[in-house]
Amino acid sequence: MHPELVYLAQTDTTVGFLSQSARRLAKVKGRSLKRPFLMAFARFEDIAMIGRVPAAHRRFVRRSVKTSFILPSGLSFRVVCDERHKDFIEKCGWCYTTSANLHGKPFDEPTARDLCDVVVESKEGFSDKAPSSIWRLKRWKKERVR
Repeated sequence: MHPELVYLAQTDTTVGFLSQSARRLAKVKGRSLKRPFLMAFARFEDIAMIGRVPAAHRRFVRRSVKTSFILPSGLSFRVVCDERHKDFIEKCGWCYTTSANLHGKPFDEPTARDLCDVVVESKEGFSDKAPSSIWRLKRWKKERVR
């Protein structure tokens, strides 16, 4: 995986753009670089790259499926459980990920194909499903964002 390329792939939730370049993703999505992207990891151990999950929430994070988390530092992540998507993430170690649509617009497959550099497609094709739930983790409390 080349770190500057933007990949279009079916994630464990919806169709997404993946890259190790936040700058390229922001350009493709048409959104500000000031707004951070979610980081996808294949293993829980990799979360240590960006910070620590508050001790009060570690069990909740490990048991959650299709859920994204915002750490007290403001950085966000998700650990992928779906085997196909997990295999893709493992090849690069981690990826920034975002839905495969223009900022504020619904998913449009022809537009998404034009915007990405590489299409990663299985025989099932793409299906636009519900996005992951998001939880903001504070030191002692957690609050549902989506």
